[in-house]
Amino acid sequence: MQMNIQHMVLTISNAVDLVGVTDVFHGRRVGMMAVECAKVLGWPLPTQRLLFDAGLLHDCGVSSTREHHKIIHELEWQDAHLHCEKGDSLLRDFAPLAHLAPIVRYHHTRWEDMAALQVDPTVARHANLIHLVDRVDALATPYYRDESLLLHVAEIRDTISRHRGPLFAPDLVDAFLAASTPEAFWLQMDPAYIPQYTQDMERFRESHASTLGELKQFAALIARIVDEKSHFTAEHSQGVARLARFLGLQAGLNGDHLDKLEIAALMHDIGKLQVPDELLESTGPYSPAERAVMKKHSFATYQILRRIGGFEELALWAAEHHESLNGNGYPFHLQARDIPLESRIIKVADIFQALAQRRPYRAPMPATEILAVLHKMQADNEVDANVVSTVARHLDECLQVALGAVV
Repeated sequence: MQMNIQHMVLTISNAVDLVGVTDVFHGRRVGMMAVECAKVLGWPLPTQRLLFDAGLLHDCGVSSTREHHKIIHELEWQDAHLHCEKGDSLLRDFAPLAHLAPIVRYHHTRWEDMAALQVDPTVARHANLIHLVDRVDALATPYYRDESLLLHVAEIRDTISRHRGPLFAPDLVDAFLAASTPEAFWLQMDPAYIPQYTQDMERFRESHASTLGELKQFAALIARIVDEKSHFTAEHSQGVARLARFLGLQAGLNGDHLDKLEIAALMHDIGKLQVPDELLESTGPYSPAERAVMKKHSFATYQILRRIGGFEELALWAAEHHESLNGNGYPFHLQARDIPLESRIIKVADIFQALAQRRPYRAPMPATEILAVLHKMQADNEVDANVVSTVARHLDECLQVALGAVV
């Protein structure tokens, strides 16, 4: 499995950008603008690539659509530091991306406060540049969709200029003003051109194969981002992964195969980042329109994971956790013969863990009631009978594993 650091950065960025729902390029635009400013400053290519990665990941601490709304509609707001601290916590514990953690930590810190906080001068400048272009993108966001951006460039530049000194380092403001003078600076933010810019930045980067241990750490990082979406889903992905591994072990899987199953389960709900908070936390039945939104999440998971070299099989295992043996599942309406054991295991693990957790509309279910639900789904040919039988034989253990108790 050839997942290198750049694949990891892009995958996290793709996941986090889903939180924007209809605007999925915020991170990339921030990275692009940071690079263009760095060029004006004469910073070398390695620094440009560092800033591009920092731009892609600067909001990795944001899982909530409510918080994303603040990010793209307010210049400064109370508690902006919270998602910076979350992002720092996510990255600093993962060695391949730990070098980006300090930039993420301080990317909403005012320039005038950096010295008092004793931030490393290089980190301070990099973080402040990300802060600056992040706010530029927030100011520009209302104008991307109707293609009126060029009509508002002057007011955006003026707003940034007015915050020279206290909010942004003066020389960084000057670099932004120089970089953003040509129309090309703004036109390249068009969704049609962003993929090519990203490809250009990834060209000639060094590559290395990741170990399964590294990939499990990476998948756990993704799971933490997803599970932060709502307190009702706290540790859901991690619980599903633990239970899927346990069920896989009982089914005779072992070694790398078991690790890959766990990785797929950890990342099965990436697409839920695109679901609005209020829908996930709804206390009533979904309307047809709301159910249609919910049904998009597993396909979004597939689209993100399938881009990673070597993840093609895992992408399917993760994305097929709402397929049913009777052919009425989603998003592919697969027949039973086309649904692999791994997908069947993740489906049962997902159902079991979700029912064992509290939700806005119900209390956690006891294990016996969860098993009754699974038996009903088995009778309707929705879930695999052998996997359900395994749950029945190890019911108490499954509950403990799903909820994180030591077995």
